[in-house]
Amino acid sequence: MRRDGDRLLAKCAWRLLPFMAVLYLVNYIDRVNAGFAALTMNRDLGFSPSVFGLGAGIFFAGYLLFQIPGNALVERFGARISMCWIMAAWGAISAATALVHSASGFYALRFFLGVAEAAFFPGMIFYLTLWFPRADRGRFTAAFACAIPLSGIVGGPVSSLVLQMDGVLGLHGWQWLFLLEGLPACVLAISVLRRLPDRPAEAPWLTADEKVAIVTRLSDEPEWEDSELSDALRNPRVYGIAFAGLGRGAALYGATLWLPQMVQAMGFSNLLVGFIVTIPYIATVIAMILWGYSSDRSGDRIWHVALPTLVAAAGFAGAAIFRGNLPVLASLTMCMVGLLAATSPHFVLAASFLRGKAAAASIALLNSATSVGGFAGPLLIGVLKQQSGSYGQAMAVLALGLLISALVIIAVGRSPVQTANSVPRPADA
Repeated sequence: MRRDGDRLLAKCAWRLLPFMAVLYLVNYIDRVNAGFAALTMNRDLGFSPSVFGLGAGIFFAGYLLFQIPGNALVERFGARISMCWIMAAWGAISAATALVHSASGFYALRFFLGVAEAAFFPGMIFYLTLWFPRADRGRFTAAFACAIPLSGIVGGPVSSLVLQMDGVLGLHGWQWLFLLEGLPACVLAISVLRRLPDRPAEAPWLTADEKVAIVTRLSDEPEWEDSELSDALRNPRVYGIAFAGLGRGAALYGATLWLPQMVQAMGFSNLLVGFIVTIPYIATVIAMILWGYSSDRSGDRIWHVALPTLVAAAGFAGAAIFRGNLPVLASLTMCMVGLLAATSPHFVLAASFLRGKAAAASIALLNSATSVGGFAGPLLIGVLKQQSGSYGQAMAVLALGLLISALVIIAVGRSPVQTANSVPRPADA
């Protein structure tokens, strides 16, 4: 019976995850390609480090403000219709960034890009809960989240090559970058209508017995706590998990959006930058898959968040201390490996002791906190870079934030979890 269940999960995974990962890859490229555009855009438009940092981070203001309305639309209309419109909107806005000629225009389009993308990631994470049991969700979430490093592996070289189109048809290279990288989202929006069923009951590639088996397996999971929305909002563990996301979000998006300029500052050409930044991401893909599998196999979430977060903190500390290109690049690789390896266990942890609306609320709260960090991180790096002339101070601050995040997660793991019948359960969800 267990073997049949595993085969069914594998069937769903092969049908859904590759396509979902492609969607997320395109999503993430459009979210962070401003970092590559900045290699020439900042000079052409006269943007200072603080101006770019604010513009890069303001994406998350729109992302945060419209996450709840966006998620309400996903719940009302289903993933299929919602994701189609979400993708078409963000693709068009991303492409329109090519028309920017002032800081205010850059700020406005980055804000509205955040609005358009707000419901995509939390919607996809919640979508996975409709298909895969809690015990297996870590590795499937990790497989989906592998789109983040894959976006660096694919997007880095592509972005550097597109920047070489400077002057073609009278457009700057960074303008071509926004135009060409915004189009795939618009095209894939149509494919969503055919490839993404709202729930197992609507999947044409499942038999009637398979549909019943999935629903039965999910309904048989123990409900450790009530599933009302208010339960998540009253749970201090949920807030601790979300608070830890604040430090991780600041470090992740600060590093991602500034990494091309950090590598450029080492003396590499714009063309080489896109290929060099793939190094941290290649290592990260391997780490995410192995770490997600380890988390599911052991059943542990707490230490699978805390340990890679500490690794990332050590990486940022190294980037602040070292001066040579090789040790700094090695430190930045540690940063990305640690930050992204913790992503899947972190989001699974948020929903590991709740179900239904409470689980969705915990995911949204964690993503909201990560968004606040995503706003603060790029801005912090920009301001400190402008004041000090180097990235060292910013790296040290991000390292401290990650250390605090790891300690909070460990504290969450030591707090008691109560079942619906108030029976204590081990804290490592």
